[in-house]
Amino acid sequence: MAGPPEVETGRSPSERRRQKAAEKVAEERRRRWRRWRRRGSRVAVVLLILGGIAAGIALWLSRQKVLPPTTMANHVELSPRAHVLTEPMPVEIQKHMLEHADGGGPPGVIMQYNCQKFTCPATLVDALTRIAKDYPAFVYLAPNPTMDARIALTRLGRILVLEEFDPDRIHRFIRADGT
Repeated sequence: MAGPPEVETGRSPSERRRQKAAEKVAEERRRRWRRWRRRGSRVAVVLLILGGIAAGIALWLSRQKVLPPTTMANHVELSPRAHVLTEPMPVEIQKHMLEHADGGGPPGVIMQYNCQKFTCPATLVDALTRIAKDYPAFVYLAPNPTMDARIALTRLGRILVLEEFDPDRIHRFIRADGT
């Protein structure tokens, strides 16, 4: 007994097989494309999240103040050529002076000023120079055009940031562990 007679559709069995195969291939392509779209949207979400995190970190870093160091990590065993400098003191040397002034004395105190970013009174550098000379064994004075403060004093583990010249606070910081 034979099966139901084939309905003539105008196509041969081999054409119908080719058509079925083409439909399968097309369906597989659509399936793959949907998968890639899903993956692509996931990747896009991940990239957006990472971009947001990167933007947040960049914003946070841009708002951080640049101040002189208060630690001696990564210092070099060099001393500045004088206690009162007219050029910025390299950070590595600042750190060494915090450890011990002149490479063997007591821990140093470094007074720095920034009259490039900030407007300073004409007498500021002279007044700071007089204070530095009051403590010739361990106090240094240098400009620091990169810091975000008009005046900063550092000693090992401590910092005093001043927007205005205050000789009493400066002397207290130099003589003690900071106030």
